[in-house]
Amino acid sequence: MLEEFITKHRLDDRFTTIANQWYIPLAEQLLVHQSSANKPFYVGINGCQGSGKSTLADFLSEYLHQQHQLRVVVLSLDDFYLSRQQRAQLGMNIHPLLQTRGVPGTHDVQLIKSVLEQLHGSHSEIAIPRFNKANDNPLSSAYWPVVKTPVDMVIFEGWSWGVMAQSADQLNQAVNSLEAEQDQRKIWRQYVNQQLMVHYQPLYEQMDYWLMLQAPSFDHVFQWRLEQEKKLALSATGEKRHIMSTQQICDFIQHFQRLTQHALNTLPARCDQVFKLDKDRNIVSVTTRDAYA
Repeated sequence: MLEEFITKHRLDDRFTTIANQWYIPLAEQLLVHQSSANKPFYVGINGCQGSGKSTLADFLSEYLHQQHQLRVVVLSLDDFYLSRQQRAQLGMNIHPLLQTRGVPGTHDVQLIKSVLEQLHGSHSEIAIPRFNKANDNPLSSAYWPVVKTPVDMVIFEGWSWGVMAQSADQLNQAVNSLEAEQDQRKIWRQYVNQQLMVHYQPLYEQMDYWLMLQAPSFDHVFQWRLEQEKKLALSATGEKRHIMSTQQICDFIQHFQRLTQHALNTLPARCDQVFKLDKDRNIVSVTTRDAYA
């Protein structure tokens, strides 16, 4: 199973050590929690761009299915982005920065809520949304994978998943040149913050268990995001591709800086398990919620 997973995800050999030392024990712990639940067990995963959260989610799903026959559904926050047209409308109505996908407020939160609720219910089949990053639009619903319920576990991963809203004072100071030059009146960051508070935080309450892949700092996001874009270029096929240049990536990640730094500072204390990463994304330690008690 492990060799097949490494090949499928184009991972290097060090993943074998990561899986055996960290991810398999984690999966077995989740199994214990799930077995005592009388409903689908919901796991939230937070990690900055390129941290490996999608790989972790997929590994947990495949391991638990193959080794323990659990029915696991993986959801990604990235698959719930609004279309380019919808974001363009937000850009005209509220602030131009909302045209760029990424921050809270650029997702279809009603769709997130609907899918989470359906997975809790007794629907016989549920279509799972997919977003096509290559053309920056949702994939046609005709191509969404369909899963049969009931399911045993739902894993929801996302770069800002679990991040709480900031205080009004925290919004005053720009964190980078993008905010300083393009959001001088703080309209964009205030809108994003309001969306977090009103629409996203209530969804977090459905998670039973929280995990975090904690980067050393935001400075490492650029290199990780660059590697992620190269993988996207390799995986995209004959369709028209919107692959970002190095400068575009540098500009793009500034949209994520505020909430990524906020997550690094505040989220570990709220997670059940935190994997601390080094600059090469090796796990150097794990901390459990007990340590914060």
